[in-house]
Amino acid sequence: MTWQILVADDDLIIRNLLKECLELQNYSVILAGNGQEAISLAKIYHPHLLISDIIMPLKNGFELVKELRDIKEFELLPVIFLTNKDGIQDRVNGYQAGCDIYLEKPFNPPELIAIIKHLFTRHNVQLSQTKSDVKLDISLTNRERQVLRLLIKGFSNLRIGEELYLSSKTVEKYVSNLLRKTGSTNRTELASFACKNKII
Repeated sequence: MTWQILVADDDLIIRNLLKECLELQNYSVILAGNGQEAISLAKIYHPHLLISDIIMPLKNGFELVKELRDIKEFELLPVIFLTNKDGIQDRVNGYQAGCDIYLEKPFNPPELIAIIKHLFTRHNVQLSQTKSDVKLDISLTNRERQVLRLLIKGFSNLRIGEELYLSSKTVEKYVSNLLRKTGSTNRTELASFACKNKII
């Protein structure tokens, strides 16, 4: 499985530096230039981890993480704040907002990679515990089953919408419901879980 990391930073140089650093570790990287864009991309791609600056236009890092934490599927999303704000109160605010790790810029690439690997290891344990509690007699509506069948085939939200005569936004809602019901964090896990447990 390829881990997906969402990077939110309004500094293009930092975004590209992080992308290069992470892709060398074979991570898939999604880039956002502000907090609002990051929210939208998170809902589309369902990343496994977020690396975010704090000071950004439209929606800052604190607001971004708080909003994500209010969404069921992102409750356990590992979050790293990577920022120039290095005051004690800034760190307190960061952890209160819901971040797991608070790093100052400039960052040390080997340290960042070590932290990411640690968070992914811990995240896997949490997911395993969560999924062990998921009942396999998951109740799905007919429409959810239709969406799931097409998702397993690898169809995008747009393609699913075209097949079922639904808007992309409506398909996104169904996919979010399916992720929540199965305890999955992204489309790949959802498809694997559905096939393994024969829920359709």
